[in-house]
Amino acid sequence: MMSPVALFLPLSTPPQRSNAHQWRRRRICLIIQALKSGQRGEDDYHSTLKALNSRSRIVPRKSLGQHYMLNSSINEQLSGVAGVAEGDVVLEIGPGTGSLTNVLINAGATVVAVEKVLQEDITRCHFRSYVSSLLETVDTRGVVKYAKVVSNLPFNISTAVVKQLLPMGDLFSDVIILLQDETALRLTKFQLHSSDYRPINLFVNFYSDAEYICKVERTNFFPQPNVDAAVVKFKLKQKSEYPQVTSANSFFSMVNSAFSGKRKMLRKSLQHICMAQKIEDALRTVGLQATARPQELTLEDFVRLHNLICTSNPMKE
Repeated sequence: MMSPVALFLPLSTPPQRSNAHQWRRRRICLIIQALKSGQRGEDDYHSTLKALNSRSRIVPRKSLGQHYMLNSSINEQLSGVAGVAEGDVVLEIGPGTGSLTNVLINAGATVVAVEKVLQEDITRCHFRSYVSSLLETVDTRGVVKYAKVVSNLPFNISTAVVKQLLPMGDLFSDVIILLQDETALRLTKFQLHSSDYRPINLFVNFYSDAEYICKVERTNFFPQPNVDAAVVKFKLKQKSEYPQVTSANSFFSMVNSAFSGKRKMLRKSLQHICMAQKIEDALRTVGLQATARPQELTLEDFVRLHNLICTSNPMKE
């Protein structure tokens, strides 16, 4: 079994080594050196930040949604919710000072930590191959193994990252992340007929079982954001557990069209797919009124509606 270690992946290397690139390389090397020492103990945020500032004058940037964790118990909680154990492979997005990375390594995990370099971010990083190469795909009992995601995400990329990760149930079993509290509530505690009910809610439920774990006060971060955060756990579904639709692309295209005019009746907003009469007939078959609007439909309703009106001419997968 591979000894626990953090693999920091810069996302791109500019053709010329600029000053910015030099200090980011120094930053990554400093963090790796601190983590390889194997020192256990309380959050090393302050000592790490002091070391980074002394060499490269790094400061967290609010414009990038960078808010570093000050409370080591939150990092321990993230690791605990994920059930990180000896031999696990964990993807961490935005390791910052490495305080969470250290907790994950101390739990026995091999960590693939993706750091922002210059203008690139996680949404452009092909991390699948790195994670896959570290996984022992089948354990001694013949059980397929999956990696996990544990991260304190920059708030400004959280929705994009959620969309990227949730369909990856073939690689990850669980995604445990710190999100802005408002975003966490919107993704996990939405209600039908609410103005907050959106396509992202259907996306989350299609690919995962989402759970709001706990609120994290803003005072636990530096610099202190203007909002609180929350820990959210996404238990990813396997492909066999996805709702049975003829095409996921076609399904979400229909859902996005349905919500493009929230106040519009579906028989109007979906007329580009088929005639209004067929939509009305399908809605009645589903058990809804012919005048139904998108915020009235559950995921199951949308699945049945899609399969009734799109199967005759499905969009390309």
